[in-house]
Amino acid sequence: MRQGDLVSATSLSRADVETVLDHAAAIAADPESWRERHAGTLLALCFFEPSTRTRMSFDAAMKRLGGRTIDMGAVESSSVTKGETLADTMRVLEGYADALVLRHPSEGAATMAAEFVDVPLVNAGDGAGQHPTQTLLDLYTIRENAGLDDITVGIMGDLKYGRTVHSLSAALTNFDARQHFISPESLQLPRSVRYDLHESGAQVREHTDLDGVLPELDVLYVTRIQRERFPDENEYRKVAGQYRIDTDDLRDANDSLTVLHPLPRVDEIAPEVDDTEHAKYFEQAHNGVPIRMALLDMLLGDGSRGDR
Repeated sequence: MRQGDLVSATSLSRADVETVLDHAAAIAADPESWRERHAGTLLALCFFEPSTRTRMSFDAAMKRLGGRTIDMGAVESSSVTKGETLADTMRVLEGYADALVLRHPSEGAATMAAEFVDVPLVNAGDGAGQHPTQTLLDLYTIRENAGLDDITVGIMGDLKYGRTVHSLSAALTNFDARQHFISPESLQLPRSVRYDLHESGAQVREHTDLDGVLPELDVLYVTRIQRERFPDENEYRKVAGQYRIDTDDLRDANDSLTVLHPLPRVDEIAPEVDDTEHAKYFEQAHNGVPIRMALLDMLLGDGSRGDR
């Protein structure tokens, strides 16, 4: 992974994942020693979709490594509104920075953009496709709380459009993890994702109800039903609010169950769950900084374009 791109979690081997997680743990243990690691380095934040956690944690990560960031700002105020293509935009922006972070509403955008630039590019989410850095912080949080071998993981909510789901499920195939997918039939895993999981030999089960599988779970990964991904508002309304958990639902859970959520949440996790030992989703969000520090450090190498 050193001095390259990260566009999909499917490209990550177990060794890749463990290297990033170990590096992040070392950074988290002694963040002060990394503060000048990439002084003079400039990271471009290219967000064509809204973001809070991913944008700000990449910003924080680069600055905590001693570097700086530039931000293309809102799409509405950019040349995209004039018809500029993504390829042209990225070709321009690579001349302003040492690395690029791209979020885009079109699936496959990061893969395409990487073909046009010579600096490291990180996919910060491409439509309903992939979100590999979210997956790395998810795995880091799972490892900290439940370990990554001989575990049972339930993934619930929007499995069809959820890029965090597609990335995490692929990465978990590198570990001894049994995966249960809970969703309404209309939001089940895409056929392509299901096929890839079966081809990898993953232990996969699909359900429409959480109750029957909850007692088995070490980790419950809850996702938001994403209104913005639905082509039809009526289809969204049919499934909105169907999959929620509260403290009553968790009575049958293992005492050590870890509840995660990539955030933002709407109403799929009741606020009362926040005060339980199960809730680790804010810790999960905070882990985005050391994970992205580790990733940027590995991709940038010694921090100069000449090293590529």
